Amino acid sequence: MPVKVSVIVPVYNPGPYLEDCVASLLRQSMPPDAYEVIFVDDGSTDGTPARLDALTAEDPRVRVVHQENSGWSGKPRNVGIAAARGEYVMFVDHDDLLGDEALERMYDYGVANGADVVVGKMAGKGRGVPVELFRTNRPRATVANAPLIDSLTPHKMVRRAFLDGIGLRFPEGRRRLEDHVFVAEAYLRAENVSVLSDYVCYYHVKRDDESNAGFRRFEPAGYFKNLREALDVVERYTEPGPLRDRLFRRWLRVEMVERLRGRRFLDLPEDYRRELFDEIHGVVVERFGPGVAAGLPPAQRVVAALAAAGRFDDAVAFAEWEAALALRAVPVGVEWRDGMLRIEFTAEFIRERRPLEFPAGPFYPGEPPLEVSEAVTWVCADAVERFAGAPADLRLRERASGAPYFQPVEVTRETVPVGDGTAVRLVLRVTAAVDPARAASGGPLGDGLWDAFVRVRLGGWTKECRLGPAPQAGSPTPYDAGVVDGLVVLPYWTRPHASLALDVGRAGVRLGLGGITPGDVTVEGGRLRAVLPLYVPRPTGVLLRLTGDGASVDVPGTLSPANPSGLEVALPVGEMSGTRRVALCLAPDAGSPRFHALPFALRLGFGGARVVPVPRPGLAQRLARRVRRALGTALGVRRA
Repeated sequence: MPVKVSVIVPVYNPGPYLEDCVASLLRQSMPPDAYEVIFVDDGSTDGTPARLDALTAEDPRVRVVHQENSGWSGKPRNVGIAAARGEYVMFVDHDDLLGDEALERMYDYGVANGADVVVGKMAGKGRGVPVELFRTNRPRATVANAPLIDSLTPHKMVRRAFLDGIGLRFPEGRRRLEDHVFVAEAYLRAENVSVLSDYVCYYHVKRDDESNAGFRRFEPAGYFKNLREALDVVERYTEPGPLRDRLFRRWLRVEMVERLRGRRFLDLPEDYRRELFDEIHGVVVERFGPGVAAGLPPAQRVVAALAAAGRFDDAVAFAEWEAALALRAVPVGVEWRDGMLRIEFTAEFIRERRPLEFPAGPFYPGEPPLEVSEAVTWVCADAVERFAGAPADLRLRERASGAPYFQPVEVTRETVPVGDGTAVRLVLRVTAAVDPARAASGGPLGDGLWDAFVRVRLGGWTKECRLGPAPQAGSPTPYDAGVVDGLVVLPYWTRPHASLALDVGRAGVRLGLGGITPGDVTVEGGRLRAVLPLYVPRPTGVLLRLTGDGASVDVPGTLSPANPSGLEVALPVGEMSGTRRVALCLAPDAGSPRFHALPFALRLGFGGARVVPVPRPGLAQRLARRVRRALGTALGVRRA
């Protein structure tokens, strides 16, 4: 089979982080003979060369190229392109991961849309990634119709013939932003770029020791020299005007303005902070016309104006004001309704833990003031002016992987007068509707823990926070679990912060089934009926497991729609006898069905069945259980 994709991984002293990357590459759903993995070892001095040689000997998909250290990732990627045989090449860093279906999905999407570049949805595990770009699939994206320019890391799939046809390669040597130069030119010269947003393809991982290349402090003069090269690419392939200004705005916003804001700026050493500011001032004055900063949100326009004017002390003062700004999202209600989890909450900006007060007077447009107190008033007045269109979002983020998914929301906006009416609070009231079967870009939520995050954009501030604390903090299971389309979903408050999260397919004791009382269970005419603390929107099949005398029998049953729901099972009266422990499986079609012990037993006989207490284990069973528990504890200590 012709090679469809060549995965290129530059490697330098990755240590143990390489293993997770390798595992994710070798478990791809794409057929093994349809892709190859090319590791380019850039002169590693740890055990990496031997590990890669062993991997090559073990797996025919893997090749390795060893070379002297080149100083950065550009040359290793170019060496990988030269060695590649695939129709597409995919660039992966040695401490990152691919989703299991990433290569197959991205390749198929690229071929279906004739794409020269395929951008797969990213999730950050401790690292920032683009958000708005991945809100929806974009089969035919350009820098003009989509926020492509927000994603300039190299982690893309690119048609090899396209690279060879235009002679595009990464800048080499010890430098920064080689990926910006490469990706910007690829976007601007591609016939088509496709953005795949309904599956997390790439996991951008922050190392525990924070030794990722992107986290190392850079030398400002060299960094902004390399940044100018990316701007040169844009100038080469665009005409002066709004599009060029919009593209330049990305570098002004992300690489300059954001580095001068809040704690990110204030936490730098004083001498480095000044050096960084001076280099940014130089680029802003030298390369950006007035149309670039004019399109920024107000708070960012203030910082850009201070940088352009060289007002370092005022930039520090404005950063100090912004550093105290945060977002607060307070739950109002969480309930199951119409097969969905309805989450109501309010959100507003706070400063120093108090609601931020905005001026109620009119906004006067124009250039941002350079005096800090006036600039703050100007930004806040603009926020009031634009409040009617302020967006708010609820995202569910899988705790293990960091994969985020937007949920549908309805937003109302309320301007609340404060005191004598010269100030107002800006409060967003939001209702989100979470359909567990479609909440992950149209697919079901996977088993695991999902945290609820609220995101608001207003006035040049984009803030995100957890949804909480709970209305009644400390309650571990404030709402019933829902059994919806084969998924068992439990909303709960985390500890100790009491933020909202969802447990999908993993909850045990917290489901509350252990609280069933004898009054909740009846047996009549060979049929067991029980009231369960569950939300069920439609009749749902379950399994009841009866265990005793060394054997188990699974009996089908039905949960009826209600809250609480009703369980009904036809018992095998006459087919078995004796006392049977009872366990319930709420999702029998799951890959690994899970049974939950119920707090009662059934005594079956030819005369029928009745509910009895769960039999206590005998002495021998209790001793065996203690031994197993002790052994498990001891083994756990030794492993640690």
